[in-house]
Amino acid sequence: MAGHSKWANIQHRKGRQDAKKAKFFTKAAKDIILAAKAGGGNPEDNSALRLAIQKAKQVNLPKDKIENAIKKGTGELAGGDILEITYEGYGPGGVAMMVDVASDNKNRIVAEIRHAFTKHNGNMAETGAVSYMFNNKGVIVFDGEKFTEDDIMEIGLEAGAEDIVAEDGIITVYTEPSDFMPVQQAFTDAEMEFNSAELNQVPENLIAVDAETGKKVMKLYDALEDNDDVQNIYMNADFPEGLFDE
Repeated sequence: MAGHSKWANIQHRKGRQDAKKAKFFTKAAKDIILAAKAGGGNPEDNSALRLAIQKAKQVNLPKDKIENAIKKGTGELAGGDILEITYEGYGPGGVAMMVDVASDNKNRIVAEIRHAFTKHNGNMAETGAVSYMFNNKGVIVFDGEKFTEDDIMEIGLEAGAEDIVAEDGIITVYTEPSDFMPVQQAFTDAEMEFNSAELNQVPENLIAVDAETGKKVMKLYDALEDNDDVQNIYMNADFPEGLFDE
């Protein structure tokens, strides 16, 4: 998975930008609502809810908003009527993209997603057209300056990690979805702080794009990400070094 580490680094850089935006609160609350709706309001029995709460705490979502989001998901409060939908498409340069949304208005959101693709030299695709190019994986990212690859391997492999890759100043741990929480907990128990830990759609292969195409792809990414209903965006672009440093 050597190429995937570069993908994780790109996602991580984008994640740091996302965390500065106030609307990240909205995304975190929707994650909690959807998790509680699907698996109940007890995080002890609902691993998806535990992860959603953890992510919400990382962006300092207030405790009362976390509790209200759980109650919306379980139906104790109004506001939990949210649909979870994944749209697929192609961006500039043939880059495959998957867009997870959480919306209370399917007709509106599909029109908005289609408009973003069309405006930024992309096009939406049928369900299944690009999803086969991605695999659902747990992705845990560490700062390569704080830990060595051996440090991570010692804990990660014993806990059930699938792969560990050091590249571009970060160390990325990949797991099967079922092993994600135990592996994450193993690092927490070892007091090894990670930069991010999420279940992501990881591309099987990356498509190399030049700087000009890369900038166009990122304009589409940003247009999609600016939509309040968009929760996650996955893509298989291999961007040139230094593109985000300009």
